[in-house]
Amino acid sequence: MERRTAHIISHTHWDREWYLPYEKHHVRLIRLMDTLMDTLERDEEYRSFFLDGQTIILEDYLQVRPDRRERLEKWIREGRIHIGPWYILQDAFLTSGEANLRNLLIGHRDAARYGTVSKVGYFPDTFGNIGQAPQILKQAGIDNAVFGRGVKPTGFNNTVADSEYESSFSELIWEGPDGSRVLGILFANWYSNGNEVPADEAEAKAYWDRKLADAEKYASTSQLLYMNGCDHQPIQTDLPEAMRVARKLYPNTDFVHSNFADYLDAVKRSLGRSLSVVKGELRSQRTDGWSTLVNTASARVYLKQMNQRGQTLLEKVAEPLAAIAHGVGESYPHHLLTYAWKTLMQNHPHDSICGCSVDEVHREMVTRFEKSKHVAESVIDDSKRAAADAVDASAFERFGAEALPLVVFNTTGWERSGTVEIELDVERIYYRDGLPPEEMTRRMKELDLGGRTLVDAEGNAVACKVEDLGLQFGYDLPDDKFRQAYWTRRAKLTFEAAGVPALGWKAYAWAKTEAPAASGPAPSLVKGARTLENERLRVEVADDGTLAVTDKATGRTFRDLLIYEDTGDIGNEYMYKQPNGETPLTTRGLAAEIRVVEDEPYRAAIEIVHRWAVPASADQMFEIEKQEAVYFPERKAQRVRETVPLTIRTVVSLERGGRGVGVRAEFDNRAKDHRLRALFPTDLKTSVHRADSIFEVAVRDNEPAAEWKNPSNAQHQQAFVDVADSAYGLAIANRGLNEYEVLRDGRNTIAVTLLRSVAELGDWGVFPTPEAQCLGEQSVELEIVPHRGDGAVDGAYAEAYRFQVPWTVAQTGVHGGKLAPVGAAFEWEGEGLAFSSLKIGEEDGSAMLRWYNLRPQASKLRLGGPESYQPFYRSDVLERNVDGGAMGADADGSLSLPVGPCEILTLGVVAMK
Repeated sequence: MERRTAHIISHTHWDREWYLPYEKHHVRLIRLMDTLMDTLERDEEYRSFFLDGQTIILEDYLQVRPDRRERLEKWIREGRIHIGPWYILQDAFLTSGEANLRNLLIGHRDAARYGTVSKVGYFPDTFGNIGQAPQILKQAGIDNAVFGRGVKPTGFNNTVADSEYESSFSELIWEGPDGSRVLGILFANWYSNGNEVPADEAEAKAYWDRKLADAEKYASTSQLLYMNGCDHQPIQTDLPEAMRVARKLYPNTDFVHSNFADYLDAVKRSLGRSLSVVKGELRSQRTDGWSTLVNTASARVYLKQMNQRGQTLLEKVAEPLAAIAHGVGESYPHHLLTYAWKTLMQNHPHDSICGCSVDEVHREMVTRFEKSKHVAESVIDDSKRAAADAVDASAFERFGAEALPLVVFNTTGWERSGTVEIELDVERIYYRDGLPPEEMTRRMKELDLGGRTLVDAEGNAVACKVEDLGLQFGYDLPDDKFRQAYWTRRAKLTFEAAGVPALGWKAYAWAKTEAPAASGPAPSLVKGARTLENERLRVEVADDGTLAVTDKATGRTFRDLLIYEDTGDIGNEYMYKQPNGETPLTTRGLAAEIRVVEDEPYRAAIEIVHRWAVPASADQMFEIEKQEAVYFPERKAQRVRETVPLTIRTVVSLERGGRGVGVRAEFDNRAKDHRLRALFPTDLKTSVHRADSIFEVAVRDNEPAAEWKNPSNAQHQQAFVDVADSAYGLAIANRGLNEYEVLRDGRNTIAVTLLRSVAELGDWGVFPTPEAQCLGEQSVELEIVPHRGDGAVDGAYAEAYRFQVPWTVAQTGVHGGKLAPVGAAFEWEGEGLAFSSLKIGEEDGSAMLRWYNLRPQASKLRLGGPESYQPFYRSDVLERNVDGGAMGADADGSLSLPVGPCEILTLGVVAMK
């Protein structure tokens, strides 16, 4: 018999919050860490402990035990406690690409302050694994991935796996869409297969007979992995004694208290058999589909919406605006942005962002989202003010001292046109001026707002809606004096900002001028009581509120769009389960109230009101099944006959330069135990579809694998889902609606989940979660984007990404400045490339720019920018200079370089002194 090694790695999988509120888990963490360090000090044979791959555990411990920092650092530097590489163990599908990278970057930096970073691609309990993980890990210097979900092991008797989502062994090769490969270690017997090792001989014999056989069933080498721990598992303090007993019982087995570095090295040295290669996303495709946990994407949708707004504010607004401000001399607020990211990421662990915890957990998450947002908004306010003050607004001097300049910022990676709003202070009177209060308010009320026109820097009039907001109180918070209160007369301006450059800005002014519009008033976008039309699209509303959207470029009309569907849900926060035999309710054929609610030169909108009724809840049998913890696929409950009102108010909008149809729906949810979706039939013949995922547009089959038994085939998305053939496509973009399904209904209908109301956590016990019913007012936002066949080339995907990002507008004064009235921080072009981020790196102050290739075909990037940003260098996801030097620019100072298929490309641009 070949000699084998049993690698026992002690750990605890630390769900920061889950079936207990955070602080109750926190108390248990303090106890665990105290015991761990006492054990390390008392017993040298207790060699090491893996701290679950997340550095936030250190912060949580030291928050309560700051006096034990030196003791903790000692064990980390001596290699007894292994930390990193992540800040938290996130749900990768529900957090953005940039959030995933900030998680890795901050985890590395925090771990490095203590000593060595564990180079382990650790995903023990991620609810599926993203396809680009191999490339991200390789760029971070990690050549392995250790994970628990997504691949089905077939056992050592199979020399070849049956599919690309199965593996012959617990060791495998995981390949990303760009071709990056890492050694995969699958927890075939879960991350608790070495938990609670017995020290009693008789118990140990039975234990190890079973455990050795279980591991050898899947292992391709004689190096067997045993994870000594589980969820919130206390330290096994007698492990050295238990290992001595095991060595006595099995003299042909080397039992070692190991760590991941030693274990992975041993596996690499021992590899001899051919390993299975699994490719791309690992989402348990070759299973029955009941336990994929995908419906966590729709549990507590309000959390996903808050997360989308929070991520977007940080990565797509605050960071690029702060980078632009940095370019005109402002200090880049690394400390504030890191704090905001950490606060946001505390909501990103899989049991948190997935919405599958007890109610107390998710109440606290709302507060964290708000805290992170407030920091981001503070950075945005400071940055936009500094950048706007640096824009040359001297062209507006000709309109006199009463001209009110403003600057519109487009912080997306593509040129953009769209409707923006700003509240302008027309005039202020400060309390410090010493006027009586009644005199201040009188002057403001009597201020004349007439005779003003919105103009651009060339003096062209811009159509604008003006709302007089009247007398308003305000205050400044100067850096060098006490707060400065004032009264102001405020006006709200709404207009179309046309052709604002990518990563750029455009100056306007509301000034007293009689300049007429260049070509007279713009024609209305309203073409009838139920029709909207611009140069690209025609939208017609039927009696039941469904839409017919015609793409003028292709001539294709998509019909029956925006049907609402309601079904029962007797599942839980983890999984959706429709009652057996239930027929879905829909608004198809339900007469709707339809009227035009906006008709402006820049935008028009139609309101559609459905006065509907749905069953109030599931029936009494459901209460019994929940209390008895009946496995959700086996539940027999139905919905009650009693109904409650469900009135859905939908506003469908079209902008003058828009290439998508905006959809905003609001409703008061009074029903329990149900799911609400929006349906968009495509009528396109294709067997696959595409969905925005993490740094890739994933191609997924419409039909699941043969093993799939679940009637539902829901999937994750980030910004959009798209069904397309070679000539036509329909993409549905969203804001914070992370679950969709392409229905097998003969029409390839895209179904986007708007709300899922459930009553319990689910999983391993009985945990009621009444707040997961999501009762009360709800609102959702979508965009319908028809296109030619390839959405990456046609620009549909760029439109979906623009849809995620709010405009930023700042009031400024009449002054000169370093920045042109219309300009951009950088200019770039590249077919099929998506822009991801602009920020300032911490190491050398370089501007860090990132793109990714949306397609499996090579592309080329051309990057230009201001002369102050030279030279360029290739970076990675950890913001390191990969080549150690600069890349040569073209004669005009721009840079051209190839971008590989599905490549994530980061460039550093050094600011010249």
